[in-house]
Amino acid sequence: MFSLELSETHEMIRQTARDFAKTEVAPSAVERDKNGEFPTEIVHKLGELGFLGMMVDPQWGGSGLDALSYVLAMEEISAVDASVGVVMSVNNSLVNWGLDTYGSDEQKTNVLTPLAQGVVHGAFCLSEPEAGSDATQQHTTAVRGDGGWILNGTKNWITNGTTASWYLVMAQTDRELKHKGITCFIVPRSAEGFEPGLKEDKLGIRSSDTCSIGLTNVFVPDNMILGDVGQGFKIAMESLNGGRIGIAAQALGIAKGAFEAALVYSTQRKAFGKPISDLQAIQLKLADMATRLEAARLLVYKAAWLKDQHQNYIKAAAQAKLMASQAAVHIALEAIQVHGGYGYVREYLVERFLRDAKITEIYEGTSEIQHIVIARELLKSLA
Repeated sequence: MFSLELSETHEMIRQTARDFAKTEVAPSAVERDKNGEFPTEIVHKLGELGFLGMMVDPQWGGSGLDALSYVLAMEEISAVDASVGVVMSVNNSLVNWGLDTYGSDEQKTNVLTPLAQGVVHGAFCLSEPEAGSDATQQHTTAVRGDGGWILNGTKNWITNGTTASWYLVMAQTDRELKHKGITCFIVPRSAEGFEPGLKEDKLGIRSSDTCSIGLTNVFVPDNMILGDVGQGFKIAMESLNGGRIGIAAQALGIAKGAFEAALVYSTQRKAFGKPISDLQAIQLKLADMATRLEAARLLVYKAAWLKDQHQNYIKAAAQAKLMASQAAVHIALEAIQVHGGYGYVREYLVERFLRDAKITEIYEGTSEIQHIVIARELLKSLA
């Protein structure tokens, strides 16, 4: 049975993340969002804290912590700036996890260790112009060459796309085998023919960099295949199962930040001679926001707990992402409403929470996909 009791280590991780977010992340968040500026120095400091390799074994440069610790840190960082949160999420959930689980000792030494130490960070390349929710439709190809493979194609919506040093790239090695013919390649930023495009001009999480990646005759040696040939789709789907916990924690953090801003503002803003927090209409909003936030938090923590217990967490992760992302959008909207006209301008921050929240309903599996995953797992339980 699910039992949540935070240890002293958990509390320390949460407080460390909270303090770091307040002192290191918050001061530049508004300007970085406005200018679309990547948080280079902040990411470097996250690495020094051990937050870019939280669940990786210390043997490979990681912190050796559990998924719940990761969720607690993600929530606190994202409550201040979800752009920093998504950099942290991709590195931990999508890149490090795959290397830690399927990588050879050579790959772990040369690639995973610097990623987990935060010396560099990575990117996960699955989506394509014609392969979004249906990730089986990979048009990027990998053809056998002398001692390796030659990759050609385009990847879309790549977080950390212009700043990463290592990329996990899914490519079709045998089209007749369909999704069983997809292979995962470890590609360095320096590879000839590997060309990140221009950064996307996004609605939210503007301080993180997102771009397309062009691959033109990119050579990848055999020893840089992650797992086995044809195992790429399996690796990608398993990575996304865990990645949903990270994005759920990001959404939870956004919801937390928006709610706390609305709560404080409601006690400061006066109307009709008294704080608006005395008005029943505002109290109803605050109660609803707090309840949605707590429900989302419990689902997110449960998914992390199940992962730590080595139990099946696929349904729980999808439920957590679905609930937390919906809560983030709803609470951010209500936070703007509580702020009134001030909520519509940059000065009061809550408009950024709404812009950042929307993407959590889209990436690493849309809300519609989460419904399908949840239903599929429910039906499996009857078999």
